[in-house]
Amino acid sequence: MSYALARNYQTQALMTASPAELVAMLFERAIHLLRETERAIEEGRIEARHSANTKAMEILHHLDMTLDHEQGGEIAEQLASLYSFALRRLAEVDRLNDANVPRQVIGLLEPLRDSWRTLAREGATAIPRQPVAAPPKANAALQRPEPQTGAPAPANFNFSA
Repeated sequence: MSYALARNYQTQALMTASPAELVAMLFERAIHLLRETERAIEEGRIEARHSANTKAMEILHHLDMTLDHEQGGEIAEQLASLYSFALRRLAEVDRLNDANVPRQVIGLLEPLRDSWRTLAREGATAIPRQPVAAPPKANAALQRPEPQTGAPAPANFNFSA
């Protein structure tokens, strides 16, 4: 498949996705970038590590900035704390050059991504105004609420690596 066709398909997927699917895509892309960060650390590719980590941080910052604190209440505050923690940890990647840092953040993001995927699969066409808890399959100690970001990625957001 040519690059132009792949890019056209990707654009079409974004334009037709529900809000829940868009949020799941953001989490998926952040996780992909963090895995790329991890590989770059292990392979000693400093520029690639920095680039992938910075893009992942931009996604998390976007998710944080689009939380609806008024409607989301305590869960929105907990998500803001989680995003803040993840962003602080990722800010240390360049200094520490430790592959465990992106792994730790991936561990926090995967349950959120899975929750949004489930929500999208169940046919949600609009983001619920009140947060709902993560699926009960998660370990209660690690269970994270679903994000209530509501806003899709900005128009100029680059999903490419």
